[in-house]
Parts: sequence; C-alpha cells; structure tokens
Amino acid sequence: MPRWLAHLIVIALLAAACGWAFASLDMTWNWGVVWEYRQAFWKGWWMTLGLALAALLASSLIGLAAAVMLRSRFAIVEAFARVYVELIRGTPLLVQLLVGWYVVAAALHVGTEYRAAVGVLVLALFSGAYMAEIFRGGLDAIPKAQIDSARAVGLTRWQAFRLVVLPQAVRIVLPAVAGQLVSLIKDSSLLSVLSIGEFTFAARNVNSATYSTLESYLPLAAGYLALTLPLSALSRWLERRFRYEAA
Repeated sequence: MPRWLAHLIVIALLAAACGWAFASLDMTWNWGVVWEYRQAFWKGWWMTLGLALAALLASSLIGLAAAVMLRSRFAIVEAFARVYVELIRGTPLLVQLLVGWYVVAAALHVGTEYRAAVGVLVLALFSGAYMAEIFRGGLDAIPKAQIDSARAVGLTRWQAFRLVVLPQAVRIVLPAVAGQLVSLIKDSSLLSVLSIGEFTFAARNVNSATYSTLESYLPLAAGYLALTLPLSALSRWLERRFRYEAA
C-alpha cells in the first residue's frame, strides 16, 4: 500500500471518529458569535508566529553554544553550562516565565513594552537547555578519529569542528531538534500568562467574551497545527536531503 494512501486512510478514520464524537454532543454550536472575533484570532496567530520564530532562532544558538561549553576542557566553563541545563530542565516553564518577568525583569526595571521580548528570551533559554543536550549527543557521536584526521591534514580546531564535525552532527540530531522545535511552538502558549497578545491569549479572551469554550479553542488547535505541521514536513525533507548527500 502506498504511504500516501495509508496516511489518507488514517486521517479519514480519525476525522470520522472526531465527527461522531462531536455529533454526539448535546449542545448548540455558537460559531456566529465567535466569528465576530476572527480578527483577534488572526492577530494572535501572527503574534505567535513571530514570537515562535524569534525563540526558534535564539534557542538554536543558545543550545549550540551550551553544547560546546558542555564539551569544554575548562571545568568552570563546563560547570556554567551544566548548571544552566539542569536548572532549566528541572523547573517548569511556567515558573520560569513568572520569575523572569515579575522578579528578574522587575529588578532590572524593564518596561512593559519589552514584555514580549522577555517572554521570548525565557522561552529560548528553556528550549535551549534541551537543545544543548541534543546537540551534545550529536557532537559526541562523531568519532574522535575524524577530528584527529582533520587536524593531521592541517585544519585548525575550529575548521575541523565547522567542516567535519558540525555537518555530520546536524544530520544526526535533526529529528530530535525538529521535535523540540515543535514543542517550543506549543510551549509558546504559556506566554499568555504574561498577558502577551499571542494566539492562546486571544482564544482565552474570546472565550471570556462569548462563553463558547469549544468554539474558541478548536480554532486554537487548528492554528497550532498550521504552525507545527509545515515544520515537521520541512524537517523530514531536510533529513532525506542530508541522508542523500551523505550516501
């Protein structure tokens, strides 16, 4: 059976099951009232997209830097990275957001106009800790003999890392990185606790105004799928491309 047909069958079965479940509900849908707030949904979706893209880029850079620090020969450098990773991974993102804004940002007298920037930074630091371990595992998977061979032909340590180690490590960690980036987009919904006008915040406001819970949150699920599915498809395409180039 072709893969596309198998996927189509599974999607059709899932749609039928969801349709049956919703049809069995004894409720009157109120889509007309929610439709009046479509601009709020649209604005929140674009806000989430911008915040997620900024956090994706920042967390990738933070994760790569932390991964390199975890492999450092200097104990103090490795210690800084290890404490950062364990502290972030061991505490909830919600607590980090609250502490980041109401404690750290308040102590630094950060204005409310930078609320979104603080939220993105905390989100990037959170995801960067997980990315650091993913990148470290990919870097450790490259045999040391390859680095020694690169140094033997005259490459510097940085050139060996950039030209030999990093391309192979990227191919290894790509599936895990894609999964973490998808999780990051969904985790961005917690930015609503800081009253940042992103997608989830908009859905909560619409629900409060209309008392139409399912009608407010079902578009939220569809909107996040519109963000995460293309990212998953892109990661699979990149994975196939890197596999072809490495063959």
